[in-house]
Amino acid sequence: MKSYNLKKMQKKVKKYMDEDRYAHTMGVMYMCAALAMVHGEDLMSAQVAGLLHDCAKCMPNDKKLKVCLKNKIAISETEKKNLFLLHAKLGAYLAHKKYGVNDDDILNAIRYHTTGRPSMSKLEKIVYIADYIEPLRTKASNLPMIRKMAFSNLDETMYLILRDTLEYLDETSDVLDPLTKIAYKYYQKEKREK
Repeated sequence: MKSYNLKKMQKKVKKYMDEDRYAHTMGVMYMCAALAMVHGEDLMSAQVAGLLHDCAKCMPNDKKLKVCLKNKIAISETEKKNLFLLHAKLGAYLAHKKYGVNDDDILNAIRYHTTGRPSMSKLEKIVYIADYIEPLRTKASNLPMIRKMAFSNLDETMYLILRDTLEYLDETSDVLDPLTKIAYKYYQKEKREK
């Protein structure tokens, strides 16, 4: 496992984020570390993925599009209509190019931290969940129960978060990436089969 200089990465990431996004990012990184310890995941990988998960979030949307097009990063129809959704896949690209991350598991954890996907690795689940439950998050309806579940069952937690996310997006008519629904159906099926 490659070693990373987290302090150096933190300083670099902080330059590209506003204060609130950086506070959220640090919360996600620490939550990733806690979940990694409980679930037997590599601690360094979890911290790096948590630290870099939103590394493209504060980039203006038109610049996100420009960087994706320049570097031939595939853009879905949903992303074309909602450029803010590009931050996850662009973040994976930047983690590789700008921060020297070559580990596919870390890059996938960054890429899928907003949508989820079927058959996620343990690290991918940890980052997805940590982003949802980090200490500064307060708005999700089942947050106390989900926070507790995260430390005992990652798959059940994925199911609950995806379910609540879909319910929220249905109520608010916010944008839904189709991959979120696919991920939900996968974890719903997993839950039924257990």
